[in-house]
Amino acid sequence: MTEVAIQEPVTALKAEVLKLPQIELPTTHTFHGGMYCRQVWRPAGAVIIGKVHKKEHFYMVVAGTVSVTTDEGVITITGPHLLCSKPGTRRAVYAETDALCMTIHRTDADDVETAETDLVEDEPDSAFGIGNVLKQKPYEVLT
Repeated sequence: MTEVAIQEPVTALKAEVLKLPQIELPTTHTFHGGMYCRQVWRPAGAVIIGKVHKKEHFYMVVAGTVSVTTDEGVITITGPHLLCSKPGTRRAVYAETDALCMTIHRTDADDVETAETDLVEDEPDSAFGIGNVLKQKPYEVLT
């Protein structure tokens, strides 16, 4: 299965997940030396549908266990583990346990808004805005 083939079901899953209550995931942003690192904590049971990425980057499961879409289909990974993501990639992730995942990107940006404009496709229907902030907060926010 190719990354292109996996994107259609991930997009369909996104439409279904958007019908469910959303939670805001604790996210840390770090810029250093032309790189941007984004760390996202995920509680067990959370389903995360990422945005489409424009550039190659690293995706790391630092701690915990997740099931994640890859070129080969859905695989279960226990951290620490590193994946390489290609342009056009959108990942669906299910947190089997509490987990910390991070992405590392090359960018000249030094703020989150500029980095996201540079690195991910604009998705007006996403539940999340700049910095992984929930657009509407009708549900409990994780802290």
